[in-house]
Amino acid sequence: MGAPIVVGVDGFAESPPAAHWAAREALLRDLRLRLIHAWNPPSPEAPTLPHEDDLHYWAQRLLTDLVGELRDAHPGLRVSAELVPRETVPALLDAARDAEMLVLGSRGRGTPGGFLLGSTGRHVLAHGERPVIMVHADDRPLTADVTVGVCLRETNEETLRFAFDAAARRGGALRAVHAGVGGPGTEEVGAAGASAAADALDAALRPWREKYPGVPVAEALTSERPALGVMHTAPGSGLLVLGREETGPGPVPCLGSVIHAAVHHAPCPVAVVPCG
Repeated sequence: MGAPIVVGVDGFAESPPAAHWAAREALLRDLRLRLIHAWNPPSPEAPTLPHEDDLHYWAQRLLTDLVGELRDAHPGLRVSAELVPRETVPALLDAARDAEMLVLGSRGRGTPGGFLLGSTGRHVLAHGERPVIMVHADDRPLTADVTVGVCLRETNEETLRFAFDAAARRGGALRAVHAGVGGPGTEEVGAAGASAAADALDAALRPWREKYPGVPVAEALTSERPALGVMHTAPGSGLLVLGREETGPGPVPCLGSVIHAAVHHAPCPVAVVPCG
């Protein structure tokens, strides 16, 4: 039996859309779905508060109702749910370690909260050992197509593997974009630089084209800054895939401008794949 798809669930409006996206993905991959709601228990020394039993009840009720909703909407889905008595970030990272992927709800676009990724999302995206998919509450299935951002100065193996596999499972096309060609601060200048970038992009994609011959591939080069170039290529896709290099320790993880922009503004779910 394959590893499950894990969904982090809380009481916000973004959780059900994330869970439904994960349910469709679980059926697509013939995997189990596991819902996790992290429960921060009081310390043993802390006095019991009158409302704690009520909070526990409503947390369990949230999971029970969502499981029923998912089973009704997705016949054949194998789904389980559990309260985990741990702080949220460690609980999600541990659950994701043995999962195919971790799915989280992301605050909606176009709202003030949409411009600031919360602490939980930042840390999970930065330190997750498996792909993390961020789903907005207003995401809708668009097409089966997948867009992948390709950085020619770094390894793309895990990112391209995930993107090609996702496109193949969906029966969609793959759009591979490399941004920043000839832009300020880049080494790719003029026609020669653009030609070299095109050759490098083709070389990076070639092994995966051979492995997935049924996936149509379109290549895109743009002189826009990477964050903008990727955003402008993604519309019309059902999934945007980005790679994440190793993140150094620190209280505020640095995700990079492309991932930061994508999580907040991409018109579709965003898969962040750890590389290296």
